[in-house]
Amino acid sequence: MDLATVIGIVLSFGLVVGAIVTSGSLLTFIDIPSVLIVGGGTLGTILVNYPLKEILSVIGVAKNAFFAKSESPTEVISRFMEYANRARREGILSLEPIIKEIDDVFLRKGLQLTVDGLEPQAIQEILETEISYLEDRHENGAEILSAFGTFAPAMGMIGTVIGLIMMLQNMSDPSTIGPSMAVALITTFYGAVLSNLIFLPMAGKLKLRSKQEVLIRAMVMEGILAISKGENPRIIEEKLTSYIAPKQRPQPS
Repeated sequence: MDLATVIGIVLSFGLVVGAIVTSGSLLTFIDIPSVLIVGGGTLGTILVNYPLKEILSVIGVAKNAFFAKSESPTEVISRFMEYANRARREGILSLEPIIKEIDDVFLRKGLQLTVDGLEPQAIQEILETEISYLEDRHENGAEILSAFGTFAPAMGMIGTVIGLIMMLQNMSDPSTIGPSMAVALITTFYGAVLSNLIFLPMAGKLKLRSKQEVLIRAMVMEGILAISKGENPRIIEEKLTSYIAPKQRPQPS
């Protein structure tokens, strides 16, 4: 669980709601027609803009904003040092029994290709394709969430225009102008809140998660290729260490 995402959402909404409560009634900001215009309108525009399959896939991708499942770079280095030392002592086939115990599909596939005796160039092409499609999926998810963040304020403005038109039709009664104006502006408020407190921040978090996962997979691919070439474990460690910042690198024992 990514506590930063949860704390950020709770904190931002909590402060907004707290500010509303201290200055008036929360019920003033509840308006069902405005919810329908912003929520339904935003969803409708997204359905027009993207295929349904892509929209449904966002649910799985969006979970990455709340759950971080990737290993840390130091854990990847430690894991590959174990694999490299074992392969050097007992041969590459000694890795076959541990492949079934690996949860990471990408790592399991790479090691299986290595044990099967594929050439390093062929292994690299296959794994690079996997990484490329991973980036595409993550990019699509972040793009759709960004689109939600773009369309929500726009639908809020449309709702406000609708409210203003209805208000101007009843100018004969001055007492209704204030309440009507407030209701008209609620849709803009809904759109701004959804965009800036949920959709755009989550899109930003997904982009960061994607970069982190691609880095880990690049390290995994580098380690697999080095093992397939029979390189010295010390050289493998140096190659993998070069992927992370100096301050994060494991200290020599």
